[in-house]
Amino acid sequence: MRLILGSGSPRRKEILAGLGILPDAITAADIDETPRKGELPRPYCERVTRAKLDAIPSDPDDIVLVADTTVALGRRILGKPEDAAQAAQFLLLLSGRRHNVITSLALRRGAQTWARTQITAVKMKRLSDDELNEYLCSNEWQGKAGGYAIQGRGGAFIPWIQGSYTGVMGLPAMETAQLLRAAGLRWGT
Repeated sequence: MRLILGSGSPRRKEILAGLGILPDAITAADIDETPRKGELPRPYCERVTRAKLDAIPSDPDDIVLVADTTVALGRRILGKPEDAAQAAQFLLLLSGRRHNVITSLALRRGAQTWARTQITAVKMKRLSDDELNEYLCSNEWQGKAGGYAIQGRGGAFIPWIQGSYTGVMGLPAMETAQLLRAAGLRWGT
């Protein structure tokens, strides 16, 4: 049995390592992550996760783990910003407000699949112009849903969360461990 992490995210690999799990292979799924017209954040995140799972080839006894993280401001999906201007737009929308970070994960072993969706409420402090500009200059926003990384400099903007810190990072540790055990993976023994 091999564990295939269907993500190129270094954060997901770090979270697995924190659990004492090292994937046998890492294969990022190449799919279209464009939201459909009128699509709501949770169904969008779950659809993208299923598409990633379907896109990763594996042998029947392999366990494939994929995830997707979406930042939702109400019904609005804030994906990965295309440039600094869009990152600024996202951060200004989130500034001083609560939002949800949705992480959907799925596993496949043979014909069986398991899935969970974890939602964390996050409060971002009101950002000053200096804070916003310094953060944009750091380029940490690149490749991050909503334009920030809670585990990096962006953590200085987050006074409060309700839910899973690792879920905001991109892979909720508790739910991931539960699904991996359900799929038959054993580690640390």
